Amino acid sequence: MLDDRAKLLLKSLVERYIADGQPVGSRTLSKASGLELSPATIRNVMSDLEELGLIVSPHTSAGRIPTARGYRLFVDTMLTVQRGQLGTHTLAPDQPQKVISNAAHLLSNLSQFVGVVIAPKRASVFRHIEFLRLSDRRLLVIIVSPEGDVQNRVIFTEADYTQAQLLEVANHLNAHYVGLTIEQVRERLLGEVNSLKAEIASLMNAAVTANSEALTDTRDEVIISGEKNLLSVSDFSNDMSHLRRAFELFEQKAQLMRLLDMTGQADGVRIFIGGESQVVPFEDLSIVSAPYEVDGQVVGTLGVIGPTRMAYDRMIQIVDITAKLVSNALSHHK
Repeated sequence: MLDDRAKLLLKSLVERYIADGQPVGSRTLSKASGLELSPATIRNVMSDLEELGLIVSPHTSAGRIPTARGYRLFVDTMLTVQRGQLGTHTLAPDQPQKVISNAAHLLSNLSQFVGVVIAPKRASVFRHIEFLRLSDRRLLVIIVSPEGDVQNRVIFTEADYTQAQLLEVANHLNAHYVGLTIEQVRERLLGEVNSLKAEIASLMNAAVTANSEALTDTRDEVIISGEKNLLSVSDFSNDMSHLRRAFELFEQKAQLMRLLDMTGQADGVRIFIGGESQVVPFEDLSIVSAPYEVDGQVVGTLGVIGPTRMAYDRMIQIVDITAKLVSNALSHHK
């Protein structure tokens, strides 16, 4: 357990390193902490902190920098967030996709890092469906979601269908299945399959499969904004391998979704510090994230991704405020 003096010195060291990006020496730490301690005493405390794995001396530098464990202790027990320092920002109620896109840009602009938003999970429901015959056994399925999004899918069928047959199937689906989930449509089809014409039943099953795939593809979309901001971050620009790993993460949207989805069950802002666990596998990246809601129900997650050396107090404000703005905009749009 750290005593009050060690905690203050660690807090001062982390804050100074976040501000300057340079290893912190005992003389600098003495001034930053405001403690009237001899350089020898401070060096002894820093040595203790290093033995605890909270700070480390990079290369041959006489100064120290925080480790992932040091950042975690700082964030959990020493961080103070001053509210109301970001000014006034708004997200106007609009189509959900536009709200999400604007939120990613807002996160990026305010943080000067990378803004990431997982789009709201949408139920597998369609408002309208059409079929267009392209060639023998090759059809275009046009699916309109309740939100007005249009998805096109090309499907291949075992039998050939005339346009009249396609119209008959589309009319049947639009008359009897609109508003049902894919699971409900499948269950009803199983019950009706004996009473339907064989070719119509087969085509409807193919349509349901296409509909399910189309909606699943877009249901967990990840919106990313501001990747180029990392080019101006010295922590990355001085080491291209670090920058390359960061960009690889942004390309692997499935992994990003797993990282952000971990906060979906949490209340408020959460911070994941790179290198402290397998949650964030990159030592030089940290994620500050929070869930957002529609009418009181969590539907997605958003956050800021930046260097481990980031101003966590400011990032917490940015993420917290943006999550509230998105929740309000999406709830008012409904």
